Amino acid sequence: MKTGIATVSISGNLEEKIEAIAEAGFTGIEIFEQDFIADIRSPAAVGRRIRESGLEVMLFQPFRDFEGLPTALRAKAFERARRKFDVMQELGCELMLICSSVHPEALGGIDRAAGDLAELGDLAASRGLRVGYEALAWGRHVNDHRDAWEIVRRADHPNVGLVLDSFHTLARGIDPETIRRIPGDKIFFVQLADAPAIEMDLLYWSRHFRNMPGEGDLRVTDFMRAVMATGYAGPVSLEIFNDQFRGGSPKTIARDGYRSLIALMDDVRRQEPEAMSGVPPLPAPVSVHDTAFIEFAAQGAALTALEDLLASLGFQRRGRHVSKAVTLWQQGNIRFLLNAETTGHAANAWTVRGTTICDIGLSVASAEDTVIRAEALGAQPFSQPIGPGEMPIPAIRGLGGSVMHLISEGALSDVWDVDFLPEDAATPEAGLTRVDHIAQTMSYDEMLSWSLFWTTLFDMQKAPMVDVVDPDGLIRSRAIAAPDGAARITLNGAESHKTLAGSFLADGLGATIQHVALATNDIFATAEALKARGFEALPLSPNYFDDLSARFDLQPEQLDRMRAASILYDADEHGEFFQFYSKPFAGQMFFEVVERRGGYAGYGAPNAPFRIAALKRLQRAKDMPTV
Repeated sequence: MKTGIATVSISGNLEEKIEAIAEAGFTGIEIFEQDFIADIRSPAAVGRRIRESGLEVMLFQPFRDFEGLPTALRAKAFERARRKFDVMQELGCELMLICSSVHPEALGGIDRAAGDLAELGDLAASRGLRVGYEALAWGRHVNDHRDAWEIVRRADHPNVGLVLDSFHTLARGIDPETIRRIPGDKIFFVQLADAPAIEMDLLYWSRHFRNMPGEGDLRVTDFMRAVMATGYAGPVSLEIFNDQFRGGSPKTIARDGYRSLIALMDDVRRQEPEAMSGVPPLPAPVSVHDTAFIEFAAQGAALTALEDLLASLGFQRRGRHVSKAVTLWQQGNIRFLLNAETTGHAANAWTVRGTTICDIGLSVASAEDTVIRAEALGAQPFSQPIGPGEMPIPAIRGLGGSVMHLISEGALSDVWDVDFLPEDAATPEAGLTRVDHIAQTMSYDEMLSWSLFWTTLFDMQKAPMVDVVDPDGLIRSRAIAAPDGAARITLNGAESHKTLAGSFLADGLGATIQHVALATNDIFATAEALKARGFEALPLSPNYFDDLSARFDLQPEQLDRMRAASILYDADEHGEFFQFYSKPFAGQMFFEVVERRGGYAGYGAPNAPFRIAALKRLQRAKDMPTV
């Protein structure tokens, strides 16, 4: 299967785009006319450069306002086409996209448009070229792929075919199943784009909010299933217009695009296997059973402070690594690794960020399948030298240099017995059982990339995005979770360095985990046990609890216990949620303790502004000069 992407989809000049697209693994490229015009090289030189990079020039686009014009304008349109055909021949591109006209003087009529395309088909054939006709969702007379197909059918020319674009079909709510009636050999090209569900003008929506398949809410998989069922065997390409992407890294956006296409076509293969027999199978999105471990890079006094904090949370040192300066701290099924190595990945993370979470381990159905799928989606494997007696554990690089180790059920689950010398637990635990979720903080521009990474690699679904109010700005938050809730991630995107998340990013030089939420079955008993160990919860405003009594029907005794332990509360139609936080450590990191009752699956989003305000009060108090 040939994969492509339009140059308009990513930022940079044409050279930067070519490099990024080739490096990401695409087969070919759509030349967006403006990108070509802005480049100083000749068409022949541009075409040569693209081919030297290993790419094919798949499509030249867009040719606008062609069909159905009155006589004088029609003659001019054909003259424009001849000139563009000259350019295409020099580029070495044999297919041109013609989008349905929006010209104010364009005349309607399917037969008129079909006649224009048939005549243009003759002109294209004389040059060894082809033309593909696409229905724009906002076209003046043609805005539906079914009408575009009827025009192509009546043109009845071997060099005239249909171009299908998922956005133009799905944004208008047209049933993609209607595509199945089109002969696959008359579909010349397929463009894909997703988009969030927003009620707005179609043109504005298309020009500013398209995103990669899997990042939005459109039925892109259903669209592509219908396309493949026709017998279509041509390229599958991305055409994305997005303000956020225009300011992003060309290489990051290109990699995201490639990942989205491979994952999409794998989904189509699973749902429409008879139409995808030529596509090599990938392992299915991998089930995540639990968070196996979370690894901190920490050294010196910061390491001691972190050990003291973990002890106050009821964790005990259960092991020491057989060959490295790494200790294992455990409670229930929660494992923290404290890495004080002076070389390797953890040491590099410490040098850049200070105390930080440098690695997470996931318990998965198959580590081998995860690595195979990850590499097919463009991820890179990770390895570093292992010490004597140490088990090799598969690992991949995530985004932004992050690392993720993968532990299968079975042999690799013995790593704790093989890699660590056991130590006896000295004190009873405090009731913490497992990692409920981890919270990654990133710039808002990175959120779509992270969301795509998690949902294409693992069997996880994304929740709708929510806005979290910080006293100094807005944070966008999105949760991603396994179907059974065994693994949960929250992505928090900052747009301003003034917000708590934004200042954490600025201090840490990039996206990383800001807090870890730990589950308990009895939050009140856990709070009492932690207090006895010297743990200090994040203090909240008394006004918060007064407001709780007005919003929820809570018993006074329970409210008093919550106030005393700084426990926050939320509830929905499914159940209840309790949470409290540690004070910040290592700059702006913190722990959270949660209890879920009933079927509550959220994260206490209504409480986030009060938690942020409390953290900022402590931050201001710390920064205030003493007298």
